[in-house]
Amino acid sequence: MSAPPLPPPDDVWEYALTLPHHAIGAGVARNTVRSILTRHSLPVLADTAELLTSELCGNAYRHASGPAIVGVRWADGALRVSVRDTCGVLPAAAGGDDEAEGGRGLLLVSRCAYAWGSHADRGGSGKVTWFELRR
Repeated sequence: MSAPPLPPPDDVWEYALTLPHHAIGAGVARNTVRSILTRHSLPVLADTAELLTSELCGNAYRHASGPAIVGVRWADGALRVSVRDTCGVLPAAAGGDDEAEGGRGLLLVSRCAYAWGSHADRGGSGKVTWFELRR
């Protein structure tokens, strides 16, 4: 029996993954994002999406105390990955001191993504940080 045909890359699709507050969460999210993009015939975006997902999930683990929800959505020729966490503090605008020990992750996100941002979580006390990639 053969696998069902893959949807064309212009379809609209969306996935969500809940990660417990655990150090391996970023790795689980990276592997999941790569798998999703491969199955949807978008491997060209996988390396960058995997790297940026890891950055956002790593920040959620470091700065929040609860679970994170990773959203992966394809629509209108763009991939949007979002990470919702329980920390209500919005990240600084992709600055980050290049000499500092930490804080370079969002600088990387700002340089590699087509667009990125963050906003307060509607109805909660956390935030959502996201990035967008295009083919």
